[in-house]
Amino acid sequence: MFRYRNLRVYQEAIQFHRLMVLLTKKFDREFEYLKNQVRRSSLSVALNIAEGSAKNSDKDFNRYLVIALGSINESMASCEVALGEKLISVEDFQRAEQSAENLTKQLGSFSKKLKA
Repeated sequence: MFRYRNLRVYQEAIQFHRLMVLLTKKFDREFEYLKNQVRRSSLSVALNIAEGSAKNSDKDFNRYLVIALGSINESMASCEVALGEKLISVEDFQRAEQSAENLTKQLGSFSKKLKA
């Protein structure tokens, strides 16, 4: 039951979301829409892993992992906008990027394992 809890990639996705929440805490009210978008897209990564883990086949599960990868890209695109608006520092952006790259590699490896 709830097999996603045992997946390292799920735990990493939760950490990625926590980082995005931390980075967006101080966004100006004017950029509330961007703050919400970053948080929703980063949360979507973990939620898609969890939802996919309940599917009956590895093929179905893999489809959700692909969606999770898209959500990572969406999160990082939003972070780039935040960087351009000077809402986050270069260092914070690099931290987010490193976390996203790590998570992307894990999802890619897991996806390959499901296809095998």
